[in-house]
Amino acid sequence: MEIERKIKQKCEELRAGLQADGGDLELVKVDLKNRRVQIRLKGACVGCPFSAATLKQFIEGNLKQVWPELKEVVAVE
Repeated sequence: MEIERKIKQKCEELRAGLQADGGDLELVKVDLKNRRVQIRLKGACVGCPFSAATLKQFIEGNLKQVWPELKEVVAVE
């Protein structure tokens, strides 16, 4: 589906910013029904005190640009 492709593409773009600081992300699942995206934070993002802000402000904010109906981005282990 088009939304999933856009989400995957945007996640790939966001990875560069995280990798510059030693972190990374993995797109786990795009839940179209519940309008939710699951992300696994990796590298320096794991255990970082700013990871919650990174998830909500940086990742979720950017993903809402390509999917305005997105309800939330959640981190999974």
